[in-house]
Amino acid sequence: MAPHISRASVVVLVAFLVLPLLFSDMARATIPESDVDLLEFPLNLEYLEAEFFLFGSLGHGLDVVAPNLTEGGPPPIGGKLAKLDNFVKDVIFQFALQEVGHLRAIKRTVKGFPRPLLDLSATSFAQVMDNAIGHPLLPSFDPYANSINFLLASYVIPYVGLTGYVGANPLLQNAASRKLVAGLLGVESGQDAVIRALLYEHRASLVHPYGLSVEVFTDRISMLRNKLGNKDLKDEGLIVPKVEGAEGNILAGDINSLAYPRTPEEILRIIYGGGDEHFPGDFYSRGASGRIATSYLNFTT
Repeated sequence: MAPHISRASVVVLVAFLVLPLLFSDMARATIPESDVDLLEFPLNLEYLEAEFFLFGSLGHGLDVVAPNLTEGGPPPIGGKLAKLDNFVKDVIFQFALQEVGHLRAIKRTVKGFPRPLLDLSATSFAQVMDNAIGHPLLPSFDPYANSINFLLASYVIPYVGLTGYVGANPLLQNAASRKLVAGLLGVESGQDAVIRALLYEHRASLVHPYGLSVEVFTDRISMLRNKLGNKDLKDEGLIVPKVEGAEGNILAGDINSLAYPRTPEEILRIIYGGGDEHFPGDFYSRGASGRIATSYLNFTT
């Protein structure tokens, strides 16, 4: 005999399934359009981080872990399982789950957009490292080859996102928007701190086979991001010269140890790799998504 389900139980079940969706729609309706743009833009970096960390720790990405969050966007190019030691693998896996949560949180607040095409190939990261060091590295840099390489590749990404959240926060009009960004910023900052701390521990180690230390790599990556962003000093490597007031720099910050802000334009210049928000490249061969990013792409058509 089939179990009896009361009408009251059905009402409760329907409410449980439907009300969160209704409240989500109501919350979206109260967010100003300018806030929506600023909240959707970070999805580009959150997608990148989620896929890179998932592939690095598991060997597969959102299409396996949370396919609903992709909204049918194209699968990433070149992502693969990294050769990580057990500790780093565990850390990166936790980062991956956090990024899945970030995608979910943003999409519950604003509509968002499907996953953009992402290039996670070793070639894409090698291009960034070549530009940072100032000449082609031989053999080409492979982010998936070992733990240090993967951490250096990870150093490239979360810090850019957190500076974007710092820059967006004072522009937001809605309390719910600011609450979301504050929550995202807190965890992104934590990820960057963990990555920097792990690299700081090995700052004097040479990155095989290039004969350059971890410290040098981080310094050059930060210098590249400053150059591409084209908006003053907003990035620092692991070591700060004594003339600037310190020797170590386990966390990056300004003279008052406050996080640096970046605009969407600056972020696009960095993640496209060419210093121009109008021309896609590097991790986003077809460009980033959302109204802010596509508004710059339109200038080239």
